[in-house]
Amino acid sequence: MALSLILLALLVLCPSSGHSQRSPSPGYYPSSRVPTSPFDREFRTLWGSQHQRREQDVVTLWLDKSTGSGFKSIRPYRSGYFGASIKLHPGFTAGVDTSLYLSNNQEHPGDHDEVDIEFLGTTPGKPYSLQTNVFARGSGDRNVIGREMKFTLWFDPTQDFHHYAILWNPNQIVFFVDDVPIRTYNRKNEATFPTRPMWVYGSIWDASDWATENGRIKADYRYQPFVAKYKNFKLAGCTADSSSSCRPPSPAPFRNQGLSRQQMAAMTWAQRNFLVYNYCHDPKRDHTQTPEC
Repeated sequence: MALSLILLALLVLCPSSGHSQRSPSPGYYPSSRVPTSPFDREFRTLWGSQHQRREQDVVTLWLDKSTGSGFKSIRPYRSGYFGASIKLHPGFTAGVDTSLYLSNNQEHPGDHDEVDIEFLGTTPGKPYSLQTNVFARGSGDRNVIGREMKFTLWFDPTQDFHHYAILWNPNQIVFFVDDVPIRTYNRKNEATFPTRPMWVYGSIWDASDWATENGRIKADYRYQPFVAKYKNFKLAGCTADSSSSCRPPSPAPFRNQGLSRQQMAAMTWAQRNFLVYNYCHDPKRDHTQTPEC
């Protein structure tokens, strides 16, 4: 036990770089506690049906010059665990946004809530960025405020499927990559935390205006189609019409006690080595609008 803790501490304290590193064990694996859900039971195509294909357990979306594609859960949720295994497109993908997220933007346009996992396309030789984001009701004047944290990854996300997930409960949001927590966002007050029911979405679309190097590099359709593959969908939690006694899955071994020490060490490792942008540390942001910073 002592030796394993020493090895874990060395992993946290010794930064390294490059693809295909071994992450420290978080010790607890929320994805293993949630069964896989058939796509057709949980989702419907939202747009771009001609750019969506289902083969056995894999859902493929693609973007070309004509359109992208997206899907949306049948039911809204007020808390839960929401994950999928995703394989990204290799090569030139600048301007392309591949996503898994929660939102109620169709119900509350202009001041909606949203929790994002977005993969921002890149150019050959440069890694994808995984952007996490939280929107909460905007500022009251339809100015929706993002809370972005961006990461690179310790593996090549184009080579195989990896599992990405959001766990949202009444007190906290946790973002996971292969069960390693990479970010937590805690509820400090209702104004800065999403509390209204949200749906689960997935999509691939052209975000050339901002996705790659702040929009400097646009999508280049000489490289189309851009393809994203999803499988192993996991949705578990409290739907909007669940009883008040409903409890979402726990992000940690002991419910209501926060992440374990081992999970916190794994998250420290991920943030120390792979966090490339934190909105709280951006001097260009107006932090009167983000009091949680």
